[in-house]
Amino acid sequence: MTGDEALARRFEELRPRLRAVAQRMLGSAAEAEDAVQEAWLRLARDDREKDNLAAWLTTVVGRICLDMLRARTSRREEPLPEAGETATADDPEQEALLADSVGLALLVVLETLSPTERLAFVLHDMFAVSFDDIAVVVGKSPSAARQLASRARRRVQDGPARPGERSRNQEVVAAFLQASRGGDLGTLLTLLDPDVVMRADETAARMGGHGETRGAEVVAAFFNGRATGARLADVEGLPGAFVAAVNLALAFTVIDGRITAIEAVANPEDLDEMAVHLI
Repeated sequence: MTGDEALARRFEELRPRLRAVAQRMLGSAAEAEDAVQEAWLRLARDDREKDNLAAWLTTVVGRICLDMLRARTSRREEPLPEAGETATADDPEQEALLADSVGLALLVVLETLSPTERLAFVLHDMFAVSFDDIAVVVGKSPSAARQLASRARRRVQDGPARPGERSRNQEVVAAFLQASRGGDLGTLLTLLDPDVVMRADETAARMGGHGETRGAEVVAAFFNGRATGARLADVEGLPGAFVAAVNLALAFTVIDGRITAIEAVANPEDLDEMAVHLI
């Protein structure tokens, strides 16, 4: 057996895993096949020694899928699927298998994530790829890749918002910001879940505070009188706020009328990847 034949056989052994990665990234069996085939072409053109071919191919497929998702987002030619549908239906049997293995609700939520969030979540949570390897694909630090996966994980756990829930959650955040500006500590405490957690990336933490803060009393004290420059915003589909003076985005998770998590993002590269819309 020649070296090329051995490489082709090894690739075919890995094809099911690579296809699974691409399908969960793209939500389409047809596009997944295109991504896997492109990975094979890149492998065939690259004559460097691979210490871990499976890891190398997984990151290559991830990078290809990330480019495809970014192109899809920039063109806006492909609408988000309706509930119960995947992104395309070129092969109904393959799409049905994908839906069965992942779950229709999860597929719908994955479509709401940014490309880098989706990649970080799929590679780490579904395929146990390390954050060091994910960081290479997204061009960020391992800690930034970890935050991308963490943000995606919370979005997935929250699931699609029920009718009217989005506006009610925005009202909770608006009331929180107003109480923060006015130094109304009592109202802040009523709007926070007792076990609320606030996470800040490294850039935001340097502005004051800590990387992670837990508990309603501590979080309320931190925000008391601080949100004077914060504008209500939609941050990656979550109720949030944006502080233009320091280029800081806040994303709030609201459950049953109380804020359970706050994420502060100030890293310029991460902000560039996020959809932030002032309200």
